[in-house]
Amino acid sequence: MRHRVAPLLFLLTAACVAPAQGTPVTASEEVVVSEPAPAPAPTVVEEPRPEPAKPVDFTFIGELTQGGWMRGDLGPGRWTAQLGDQEIAVDDEGRFFAAFDRDSPAKIEFKATSGNLVYARETITVDPREWDIERVNVAKGTGGGGAAWWAKREPEWLAIRDARAKETGAEGWMQEFIWPVTGRISGRFGRQRIYRGEPGSYHSGIDIAPGNGAPFVAPAGGVVVLARTGFSLEGGIIILDHGAGLNSAFIHLSRLRVAEGDRVEQGQLLGNVGASGRATGPHLHWSLMWREKRLDPLLFLPPMP
Repeated sequence: MRHRVAPLLFLLTAACVAPAQGTPVTASEEVVVSEPAPAPAPTVVEEPRPEPAKPVDFTFIGELTQGGWMRGDLGPGRWTAQLGDQEIAVDDEGRFFAAFDRDSPAKIEFKATSGNLVYARETITVDPREWDIERVNVAKGTGGGGAAWWAKREPEWLAIRDARAKETGAEGWMQEFIWPVTGRISGRFGRQRIYRGEPGSYHSGIDIAPGNGAPFVAPAGGVVVLARTGFSLEGGIIILDHGAGLNSAFIHLSRLRVAEGDRVEQGQLLGNVGASGRATGPHLHWSLMWREKRLDPLLFLPPMP
């Protein structure tokens, strides 16, 4: 369920000045024959009061749950915003995107400032989720391979990391996402194994199995920041930057139809589903990230047609 909220907080500041003291009157040592003139009344100089911060009509929509997201509007201005300890990019119109990790805490603070004034402060309640956890009575494996394997894997890992960090100015994050392909959901976000009490890594996206070679499209507009084949784990991979720190990765591809640097529209053909890399069968693995936070693609989508 998508939430629509309109919280606001404004900061009032004021200043005042203590009245100046009158000059004391000293009596003469000689006999006084007349009353001294009264001291003039002190003059109070009023300094201009600083303008109070105006209320902000801060609104947002989103899925306020673990693995979910929020998209909001602060109105035009020069804003600095933050969700927890993560800075948020705000455009000139005051629009922004933020999201919640799979293991996000139940409460997280959103704050927006301009200059040295806090214009909006809201504690966001993040709904918890129950994850598919499988407990197995075997030791957790070390994963990976030897030195030769890592010599090949390290540059792949660095290429993925660097692509995820790129900022292209794309605006796909403002769109309502569409399904890249339809088919059986064979793997869900957040699924995890516990090996004799030691957690393994959780499933970072969703798996859609439409059949080998099925074409898939961009769920939202963006810029292709990585398009490679032959990666050790991912096989064929495309990473699409949607802007505002949000990006999609599609892996195990049999064919790529775009190149790095291409700007693509929502619904544009990206490639074909496959079983390349470390895959047990043909499927599209789609993962979404905002900054370092992993998100559930199903929370961005309407029901499958």
